Amino acid sequence: MAENSQFSGPQGVLVRGLFKNYESAGRAVSILRDLALEIQPGEAVCITGPSGSGKSTLLYLISSLDRPDAGDVQLLGTDILALSEKLQTQFRNKHIGFVFQDHDLLPQLSVIENVLLPAIAGGGVSAETEQQAEKLLVRVGLQDRLKSLPAQLSGGERQRVAVCRALINKPELVLADEPTGNLDPSTAKVIGDLLLELSREQNTMLLCVTHSIELAARFPRHFVLEDGKLVPASDALQTAKKS
Repeated sequence: MAENSQFSGPQGVLVRGLFKNYESAGRAVSILRDLALEIQPGEAVCITGPSGSGKSTLLYLISSLDRPDAGDVQLLGTDILALSEKLQTQFRNKHIGFVFQDHDLLPQLSVIENVLLPAIAGGGVSAETEQQAEKLLVRVGLQDRLKSLPAQLSGGERQRVAVCRALINKPELVLADEPTGNLDPSTAKVIGDLLLELSREQNTMLLCVTHSIELAARFPRHFVLEDGKLVPASDALQTAKKS
């Protein structure tokens, strides 16, 4: 396929007919089955489900960090799976921000240096980008921590840095994988609210996967991953009550 393969479809996220199998004990185990998902620009979506249901796998597939066995993934009208590995990397860095459960900050870099990493990977840091990093850190209450190292921060502060790092390139899509999983309930609420507030302010699509029903309840759209497919949480609840 051509490296600039394009769809004429929506400028958000469009996943169609997604299948993913893994081999376990010598046999194929189906984890995602004909999964479909659409996210419009500015929307926030949360997915819950038990461990091993495929939540993180879905994020890897959408970001092209893994490949499906079948199906299409369109991001911003682009067939990201048709791009070369080099162009996929460039596309991710420019258009996608990531927030992980373990924050993944580099211990030898300061707070502001960690936030600027995606910009550095994208080709350099301008004075405007440095100002943007400082504004984000002020916005999350870390104005006095710019030069601190990750080891000098609390868990909640480290995750706030990770949120700023995810947003520094003003991506159209932020993928959050258990962003509050290692935090106490009070700090988890702060981080969850922060993700939602900042995504609204930047009109960024936000896709979050989590075990936290409390976090999911604050999202406008909530799905449950069941038997390899996404089910609206309200439908999943009704099914659970009937059973």
